[in-house]
Order: sequence, then structure tokens, then C-alpha cells
Amino acid sequence: MPQSIRPGEVLAGRYRLIDLLTESKGGRFWRAHDRVLERHVALHVIDAEDERAPGLLEAARRSATVLDRRILRVLDAETRGGICYVVNEWGSGISLDILVTGSGPLGPRRSAWLVGEVADSIARAHDAGVAHGRLNPENILIDKTGEVRIIGFCVEAALHGLPPDRQQIDVTDLAGLLYCSLTTKWAGASGSGVAPAPTHHGRVLRPRRVRAGVPRPLDELCDEVLHLQGAGGAASELSTARGIATALSEIVGDPTGMQAALLASLPKLRPDELVVLPLVPEIPVRDTSDLIPQVPSRPKAKVEPEPEPEPEPEPEPEDVVDTPVAGVPATPVAPEDLPTEAGMPIFDDDEDEVEWFKARSTPAPPPPPFEEPPERPLFAPEPEDGGPVRRSRVPANTPPSGMPAYGPEYWPWDNSTGRGTGSGMKAIEDEEVPGRSSFRLALAIAAGLILLVAVVVAFNLGRGKTVLGQEPEDDEPAPTQRSERTIAPIEPLTGLTAADFDPQGDPPTEDPEDAPLAVDGDPATAWTTSAYNEQFGPGGLKTGVGLTIDLGDSHDVSSVDLALDGAPTGVSLYVTDEPPTAVAGLTPVASETASSEELQVSLDEPVTGRYLTVWLTSLPPAEGRFRGSVAEVVVRGA
Repeated sequence: MPQSIRPGEVLAGRYRLIDLLTESKGGRFWRAHDRVLERHVALHVIDAEDERAPGLLEAARRSATVLDRRILRVLDAETRGGICYVVNEWGSGISLDILVTGSGPLGPRRSAWLVGEVADSIARAHDAGVAHGRLNPENILIDKTGEVRIIGFCVEAALHGLPPDRQQIDVTDLAGLLYCSLTTKWAGASGSGVAPAPTHHGRVLRPRRVRAGVPRPLDELCDEVLHLQGAGGAASELSTARGIATALSEIVGDPTGMQAALLASLPKLRPDELVVLPLVPEIPVRDTSDLIPQVPSRPKAKVEPEPEPEPEPEPEPEDVVDTPVAGVPATPVAPEDLPTEAGMPIFDDDEDEVEWFKARSTPAPPPPPFEEPPERPLFAPEPEDGGPVRRSRVPANTPPSGMPAYGPEYWPWDNSTGRGTGSGMKAIEDEEVPGRSSFRLALAIAAGLILLVAVVVAFNLGRGKTVLGQEPEDDEPAPTQRSERTIAPIEPLTGLTAADFDPQGDPPTEDPEDAPLAVDGDPATAWTTSAYNEQFGPGGLKTGVGLTIDLGDSHDVSSVDLALDGAPTGVSLYVTDEPPTAVAGLTPVASETASSEELQVSLDEPVTGRYLTVWLTSLPPAEGRFRGSVAEVVVRGA
């Protein structure tokens, strides 16, 4: 490599070298500036005498035949001045190796979407007979918009002296990219600076054994592609890039929002260039006051004053003119006698004008005083001379003519004096109601008898006898003694075994090997469901999934404690004597929705049975999908 190539120099009279990004085995990778098209480009440079130079130019020609939006295109390739160079489109963003080592794994759904995008582009290239050749995390870029871009297509393998026909290596590297996104470890066939995946007896460990929470479909895909055996079954479907792309697309489901979700997980990127727009000069505001027509004000009709309530005439007050305000012509105001507050507008519907009235300058005259009403007697008028009221002679305490005779004690007027009895009823003096004393005496005697009976009953019961004072029979316990019943203590049941319960699955299994983790006494281990695109229920794929806990024998179940991973989680509990085959037709003993990761369910009455079914009716959201997890089940009973 000629030593004269340094930053700032111009290559081929067009590309100004800016930054030396990498240098390995006699090859250099530069960020350069295209002086003709005014843009950044990526520049691979080796010596023209290098044995890899012909293969590099050939790789550039093969790469140019594949047109895909995710592949950074080859723009130029030439040998000049003893230098062989290839110019690629420049991509600004962060590579996958830096992202996972700095920020951790991407999460299952984002990882599946990212590798699915790469697999789709690689499948198109394989259909054209072209392979990337070195598909490692360093060559996968996530740009500033969240798009996935592929670096060094064909050219990267040629710079490392690798043969062009490496399509099967690309397939293995696709599984390695998914493994890396899920675990931050590299398991592909090409070389990479990412830490290698752990192995056991020469076999790469499954992703679920490296990091918890990896969904089973992604775990099986990585394991099958990295250890392809035979030619039948699922292995043949995943032996091509197109098969991997299809499988990942089915796992992701609707990809809406995945690009934004991936972009949100990126660290803040530093922009390459800052575009500064020129300042916009201020535009002077034109004075438009001369464009507004001046409308002369009309003379206002004089408002006649209202007549005062007093009989004496008063002189009419003169009109008062408001002080002119800027822009508002002076108008006459209302007379002083109109009850209008200052500043209140009065609108004229006919003339479409507004008048402004001021408050009166003199207070309004007070209203005339109220006349005292004449006193009237409440019942009967009093005589003016203080003497008795002159009335016709009628018997005392008898109603007037025309009124019914109710008896002397009910007529309120004493007709002899004309005065009332006060309450409307005349009191009966020195006369007792017949039978009242006898009734009171009977009540007193009855109360005494009831009290005596109560004392006798209490005395008999206190001696351990019956209510009537007899000795109780031998087989009948005394009423005051409670029948003693041996109540077994409520404690956590031991010796539990758990199995997955997925009657609506095809096949009807749901992570069966992890089911015992829900009753192993360790909350750090858990049984986890598969990830679902839709929530459980009538509109979902299933109505639920769960675990069947074998209590070892029939027990009275009083309460169940659940340790969950994620919230909210809907849970229904079933207690049966036989292992259930479905939940249809069964009645749950309790149904709860856990708002946190711990749920304690206490039954109103103990339920007897041997099998407890923990049925998850709704799952918490997890990275755009739905997944539930049961870390521990504690059953309390006798």
C-alpha cells in the first residue's frame, strides 16, 4: 500500500479521504467525501498488486447486480495509480455488535423483526445467485430512521480472501445474528468481535439456556439452523434464507410499529452534519389605518325620561355627553333618571348602533313607606268597650245552628262568652277512662311472668340441664356445651407436582419441561407461556392456558398464593378429584385479576379435591405481544 495515502488527500481526483475507520491485512476502510456529488461514501482500498484485488473488483460487480433497499450499494470500483478501491454508499447509524454489547439484548420480537429484514434481503440475493459471504454483527447497521442496512455485500468477504459461493454460510450467520440479538453472544460461522456463544461438548447451547425469557419458537429456530441434521421436517424449511425469513415473519406477525420500536431502543446518535438554514429577514408591517373607511356617527335620538312615582313634578335633567375616547366618536348618553350602570352598552336593533350610558348622578328617591295592616282578632273580635260580646242566647258549649252536635267536650267555643277553649277540645275534669287501670295492671303482671320464666330457663341451662330442668340424654350434648370437632391446621401442602395444561393447543403442550419450576420452592425459576399475538378470550387464539397441580392426595384447599412475572394477569382456579381434560363445564372456585406480581386467593369455604388447575385467562403485554409466567404456586389447606 503506498504510504502517501493520508487523511485529507483526494483519491482518483474525486474522493477526499476523511477518517480511517479500520485497517486489516493490508486493506483500509475509509470514510470519504465525494466532491462531485457532495455526499459521504465508504471506501475500501487495497494495493493493486495484492492478490485479492481481482476478486475485490469481481465482488463489486456481483454486488451491483442485487438491488435491495437494505443493501448499501456499490457506487464505483476501479484500479488507478497502483491502488484498487471500491466505493460504497455511506450509512449513518449504529452497528449491531456495538448495540448489543452496549445496551444488551434487543428483546424477542425486535430481534425477530431485525433478522427477518436481513433474511429477506439475503434471500433475494440468493435467488440471484449472489451471497454476502461474511454476515456478522459488524456488517448489520441500524440507521437513524430505524431501517436495517447491510454493509459490505460481497466486498467484505473478498477483502478477507473468502470464496464467493458462501450461501450456506449466510444461512448459518442469519441464525447467529438472531442468537446475538437475543443473548449478546455470537454463534455464527463468520468471524466477529462479539463474545462467542457458550458450548457444551462442542455444541452451542440453546438461547434459552444462556438468557431467560427467550420464546420457544425463536429458541428452536436458532437450535435447528445452527445444528441442521437430516433433510426432512422443519430442518429442510429452515435450510434457506427464504425459509428463515418466512418463519420469522410468522413469529413477528403484524410488523407495524417495529421500526419505531427498534429506533426507540437505540442510544442517541451524533449527527454527521448540522444543517443551518439562513435567517429570514423581518418584513415591516404596513400601516393599514388609511385603508379603513371612516363612517360618520349618526345623531342619536334623545331618550325621554320615565315619570317619577312622586306626584310632585321634577325638572328634566340635561343630557350628559361622554368624554371622547380615541377612535370612538362622542355620543349622547341616557338621562340621569334611567337605572343604567356606568359603561353598560345599549344596542339599537333597528339602527345597528351602540350607546353608552353613565350612572345617575343623584340617587333615586326612596319608595313610599309601607302602611301597617289593621289588627285582626285571631278568632273572635274583642268588644271595643271591654264588655262581653253581644250574641244571641244559645246554650253554652253547643254548636251554632247548622253545625253537627259532637258533644260538649268537642266543641271549641263557649257560646256564652264567645271565647275558645284553647286547644279546640274541652278538657274533661275529674273523669277517668273506664278500664285503663285494669289494662295497666295486666301489662305489669305479664312482664313479671316473662322475667320469671327467663330467670328459670337461664338457671336450668347454667346447671347443664334442659330448658325444663331435666337431665340431658347421653347421646345429646348439653346446650351450653359446644360439640368439639377436631379442625386440622391450615398449612402449605408439600409434595406437589406440576404439569402444563393446554387443551386448546396443537400439540396440546405448553413448555412441559419447565412446569415443575412452578412448585420447586424457588421464585427465581418460572414456567413461562409462549408469546401470543392476541390476548386470550373469544377473539383470541385460545381462551387460556395453565398448569395442573397434583396435591398427592385429596385435601381441603383453603387458599392459593401465586408468584407471577408481569401484570395484569387473569387467573381462574379449579379444584377437581380427577385430572381435568378441559375447563369447559367446570366451575372455578375463584377468579381474580392480579394487578401486581403477587396474588393471594383465599376461598370462602375449603374445597376438597386432589388436583388444582391454575388457568391463565389473560396475559400481560410483553414487547408488543402477550406472555405470562408463573414463578411459584403455594397451596394451603388441610
